[in-house]
Amino acid sequence: MGYWQAMMPRWCKVLAVMTLALDVLPAAAAELSVVATIKPVHALVAQVMAGTGVPELLVGGTSSPHTFAIKPSDVSKLARADVVFRVSETVEPFTAKIAGQLPKTATLVTLATAPSLVTLARRAGGPFETGGHKGHGHDKHKHSDEGSRGGIDGHIWLDPANGAAMLDAIATALAIKAPEHAAAYRANASAAKARLDLLAKEIATELAPVAAKPFIIFHDATQYFEKRFGLTVAGSITTDPDVPASGKRLSALRAKVASSGAACVFSEPNFEAKVVMAVIEGSAARTAVLDPEGATLQPGPDLYEALLRGMAKSIRGCLAP
Repeated sequence: MGYWQAMMPRWCKVLAVMTLALDVLPAAAAELSVVATIKPVHALVAQVMAGTGVPELLVGGTSSPHTFAIKPSDVSKLARADVVFRVSETVEPFTAKIAGQLPKTATLVTLATAPSLVTLARRAGGPFETGGHKGHGHDKHKHSDEGSRGGIDGHIWLDPANGAAMLDAIATALAIKAPEHAAAYRANASAAKARLDLLAKEIATELAPVAAKPFIIFHDATQYFEKRFGLTVAGSITTDPDVPASGKRLSALRAKVASSGAACVFSEPNFEAKVVMAVIEGSAARTAVLDPEGATLQPGPDLYEALLRGMAKSIRGCLAP
């Protein structure tokens, strides 16, 4: 009998044992498929998921969540999603359509309703006549004036205290879907919150010398940042970036720059700077860029802190050159 003929029965026994072992081993847990709508949310989710997986981003590049349209590649991401994180239907209107089209096992998490999160009412255009409040109620009074709308200001991520509340909500939602990683999610969220606390103190120190200097923003997207760090904003060019400011509004803002002594008028990456130039025409006001959505930043776990630092640097640099 040849060598291989003699060994064949032994190999058959080995293969049989290996097959039996594979049958009784527990199946490896599939990696959680997580999707985040916008860059700041994606960054927070990425921090919580560190070491367990990487979330996918929907609104990339310089796209605006207000006008974003779902692409076929996005449909594929959503079709395999276990969890989808968004701010709110107001901030990302396109999510109203996808909510009913997600897999039955998927969870859509709206971070604007996170526990301990502070929300502010949208302000009226121009001089900002409305104040903020804590909670999740909605202003029932609608305004017909240009740029004046009721409801909640959705730019919640610009307050680092809200960032901390969102981190907790993200960790909780992920732990429900993947309890085997719950401890990691909680530890990651805790570490990220500690970093945010230090960052908030750093920014407060940086902005304190210019807090009393008035400035004008392009659209009403920064009040969470202003309130947190005690800044003085004289108004906005528009509260709706998709609605062009009228000639009447521009004239009123030129007068506002003069009367308030506004030192700076800020533009944004997604919108034409020539409107800002029209507002500061004939004044000593300077101009700079604020990027409240991280349009110019590369997505990833570091984006959220880079966004807040960038806001502070731009404001300080323009108000105290």
